Amino acid sequence: MTQQSGMSSSQIASVSVIVPTFNHAKFLNQALQSIIEQSHQNWEAIIINNFSTDETLQIIESFNEPRFKVVNFQNNGVIAASRNEGIRRSSAPFIAFLDSDDVWYSEKLSRCLVELEGGNDLVCHGERWVSADTRQRNIVYGPSSNATHDKLLFRGNCLSTSATIVRRDILDKVGGFSEDSTFTTAEDYELWLKISQITSSFIFVDEILGEYRRHELGASSSVLRHLNAELAVIDRHISQTQKKDLFSFKARNRKAKAIYSAGRTCMRVKEYRLASNFFFRAIIKSPFFVRSYAALALTVARWVIRK
Repeated sequence: MTQQSGMSSSQIASVSVIVPTFNHAKFLNQALQSIIEQSHQNWEAIIINNFSTDETLQIIESFNEPRFKVVNFQNNGVIAASRNEGIRRSSAPFIAFLDSDDVWYSEKLSRCLVELEGGNDLVCHGERWVSADTRQRNIVYGPSSNATHDKLLFRGNCLSTSATIVRRDILDKVGGFSEDSTFTTAEDYELWLKISQITSSFIFVDEILGEYRRHELGASSSVLRHLNAELAVIDRHISQTQKKDLFSFKARNRKAKAIYSAGRTCMRVKEYRLASNFFFRAIIKSPFFVRSYAALALTVARWVIRK
């Protein structure tokens, strides 16, 4: 498709793109170029720079793009604060998020805006996951039917921030991202849960419209931090439901699934001892989460062979 010309200075953007960044000069050029190459050109990009010390500002300036608005903002390690600052600085009725190490394909905005202009509140598309070793895997997000609060809470996070566009008024109603540092690395999941409490008008587009750069959580502290954040989100939303007593079994199973996922992450980076600890924790949390048993046996076997 032939790229449209950029919007005039008097034209109001139809979508604001929030790009938080910190020392991602290695990836930032590709991310910003993917915004410029959108077939839908009526956008503004709010780049929230957490006082990067690399070539971030030079890269942004090299585009000489008037639709790029740079905001230097100290987020104190809470990326949710950067995204919220971007939302406050935006002017469009639809808000898209792009992490500075991810990229979009050219039809992303056009395809998603069709769904939003049709009356939906949130749209999420598929992504190609790209690992550091160049392995690729196509991921299509979302449940087979409406993303209700219960489905998101008990089945897990089925959205990706860089693949999601939301109505501005919906974000305003739920107060944006939580800046509670307890939720850091799972703040997106907490936002989707809040949104699902006021609307189930989520649309999942079965198309690959971007790339998510997957960085393995190699350090045990990183894996544990993400797990604790996810468990904190689960606890908050279970405590808010009036049916929490009925959910005790489902809650334990959901937490076991989160712990199991942490074990799988450790397995991918061959941290077998730590992985086995997570799988054992998952079994203790919910003996009925059967996947943990086979995973524990396999991990222990690999750990013994490695020794």
